[in-house]
Amino acid sequence: MAKKKRAGARVPRTVSGKHLDPEKLATVERAAVDGVRERAEEGHLLAGRTPPSGRSRRSGAVRTIDESIRDHPPITEDEKLLQQSEPPVDFTRTDPWRVLKIMSELIEGFDTLASVEKGVSIFGSARIGPDDPQYRAAQETARLLAEAGFSIITGAGPGIMEAANKGAREGGGHSVGCNIELPFEQGANPYVDTLINFRYFFVRKTMFIKYSVAFIIFPGGFGTLDELFEALTLIQTGKIFQFPVILFGRRYWAGLVRWLQTRVASERKITSGDLDLMFLTDDPAEAAAAVIAAQSAQARLGDSRRANGKRPRGVVPRGDV
Repeated sequence: MAKKKRAGARVPRTVSGKHLDPEKLATVERAAVDGVRERAEEGHLLAGRTPPSGRSRRSGAVRTIDESIRDHPPITEDEKLLQQSEPPVDFTRTDPWRVLKIMSELIEGFDTLASVEKGVSIFGSARIGPDDPQYRAAQETARLLAEAGFSIITGAGPGIMEAANKGAREGGGHSVGCNIELPFEQGANPYVDTLINFRYFFVRKTMFIKYSVAFIIFPGGFGTLDELFEALTLIQTGKIFQFPVILFGRRYWAGLVRWLQTRVASERKITSGDLDLMFLTDDPAEAAAAVIAAQSAQARLGDSRRANGKRPRGVVPRGDV
């Protein structure tokens, strides 16, 4: 009862101190997208160019063929395929073969995670143990979300990732790990129910975004920051919507937030409204509540889109990642 009371007593706030309102999140996201476009157009104008929005567009595609790269005499694609290359080349080390491997990873990821409808990706440092307060906070956050019906997705490693997978299992939820091939061996933590191994970072990042409705960012290093700004960029450019990005640990993130406010926003590299795309908290119940509220708002938007037979203005479907 104490936990339920605490969860209802506090309202999550954005980085700028505003109360979290899922209904207004779409407005903030649309403003962020508009800000990107405006800054891009301003850059064109400052360079003395007409922005793309002000240019007239020709109908149809125009393709210029460089005759110098044509085969002489012309040969068929079958002949190219069947002839022996000189000198011999190991096909498994060529880019076409890598494309096939990339496709296989995408297919495996899509097939394996197809049943995940409400996933939350949790990121953070691998360099902490169970005695760390952030480990316990990640474990509790994941447990609360699992009990609310969410799947928990991590990078399958130790530290915060392990804590989140452990909390998912404790909460009776689906615990997913997306491991990445590194120059050294990196075993998965023992709390992962579904494990996928990836060779390519960008394929793995696609899975995190495609099958998540929120990111929770615990204290971490470059990899954690990479996922943080990946999500913010996709929101800012209108690729995903109603997607809360939660920074867990006010003290840890204070310096980054201060820099974004006093340097990046003040120099108009981002708008002040872009800061409201992130939420700050130190409370697992507050983080879980923010995810649950945003997911409900996202579901309502999806229902509205289906009922009207069209997409709400400024909204990109979650599946179009």
